[in-house]
Amino acid sequence: MDGYLQALKDAFIFYEAGRYDIKGKQYLKSLEKYYLVDMRLRSLILGERMTDIGRILENIVYLELIRRGYQVSIGKIGNLKVDFIAQKGDERIYYQVAATVLDPSTFQREFRPLKKIGDHYPKYVLTMDEFPMGEDGINQVNIIDFLLEA
Repeated sequence: MDGYLQALKDAFIFYEAGRYDIKGKQYLKSLEKYYLVDMRLRSLILGERMTDIGRILENIVYLELIRRGYQVSIGKIGNLKVDFIAQKGDERIYYQVAATVLDPSTFQREFRPLKKIGDHYPKYVLTMDEFPMGEDGINQVNIIDFLLEA
């Protein structure tokens, strides 16, 4: 299986994002994630399913961070995951991506990992929501606004 994944990465069909333990400050040797370079391939393989818009948005944000020149990892803090750690030189930014955080349980799920991070680097939750509901120094930003920044 590793040979197939490597071939897909070498053909620039997938990007691999390693997993980083934020508290332990080290890369983990397993549980990496893969992101498609062309989202249309996903539609061709899985069909047109709009029920997983959060995963589609996550893939789009990953590609945008790569385009902006960041080294992108998946974060782990305890049992919680941080969608992305974007690093460029001394700059580090944490991102969570969700279609919406209007539901209180989703809001809690997306903000909780970022609240557990003890450093003072910027933290963002990117959503399709029109009304920002940031908390504890964590900024919620509309994903369209984020994509139009650069």
